[in-house]
This record gives sequence, C-alpha cells and structure tokens, in this order.
Amino acid sequence: MASTQVHEPATTNNGVRPDLRERPVGELVQLLTKQVSELARDEVELAKAELTVKGKAAGVGGGMFGAAGIVVLLALGALTAAAILGLATVIDHAWIAASIVGAAYLAVAGILALMGKKSIQRATPLMPEQTTESVKEDVEWIKTRARSART
Repeated sequence: MASTQVHEPATTNNGVRPDLRERPVGELVQLLTKQVSELARDEVELAKAELTVKGKAAGVGGGMFGAAGIVVLLALGALTAAAILGLATVIDHAWIAASIVGAAYLAVAGILALMGKKSIQRATPLMPEQTTESVKEDVEWIKTRARSART
C-alpha cells in the first residue's frame, strides 16, 4: 500500500468496520472513490520519485559512455599520428611516444566505459519496482475489502 496509511477502528470478525455497516451505500461509494483517488495520487508520486532516481543514474552512465567515445577519438588520433610517424621515420623513435599516448587514451576509455556500464545497470530496469509492488498490495487490499463488504 502507499506510504500514507489510514488508521481504522477495530473491525468485526468478517473484517468490516461496524460504523461502515450503518452508512448508506451512496456515502460508502463516495468514501471509496475518495480513498481510491488518494491512493492513485500517492502511487503516481511514488512512481515519479522512483523514476527520477533511476533516470539520474542512467544519465550519469550515458555521460560516461559519451566521454569514453571522445577519449576513443583522441586515441585514434594519437594512434594515427603514431602510424604516420612510424612509417615516415624508421630510425626516429617519436612514434613510440605517440603509441604510448594512444594506449593510455584507450585505457582511460575502457575504464570510463566500464563505469558507465555499471551505472546504467544500476538504473535498470526502468520500471518503478517499489510502486509496482505497492500497487499489487493495494489491489489485494481492495479485493479483500470488497469481499468482506459483500458478506
């Protein structure tokens, strides 16, 4: 059930509050409508809060993947420079330095990609799990109330 709990007086053996048996059906329907409306509002608020947290985590992971892509571009530039220097000068060792820089960029890109993957995995699935469970409990509660009101 949602975070706001309604404190009810004691019930009879069949689960129905004694004061509810005395009320007219129209009033009971109005009370039920009000409670269901409040419950739905609470569930929507819970879902919004849960999706906000997951959305932020997914955004961070996406940013890390973007950063990894930029670093890979830098690495490709450095590796391209290394290949050019390696082919242009057989004796000069400047290409080794460019290769080391390129390898370092690739290592950084790998670390960023792994961190981004972990962040996105924490954010999935995007379904609001707490809200889903709460709604299931609410439906069961309503079914129980409906059954006990019929008896």
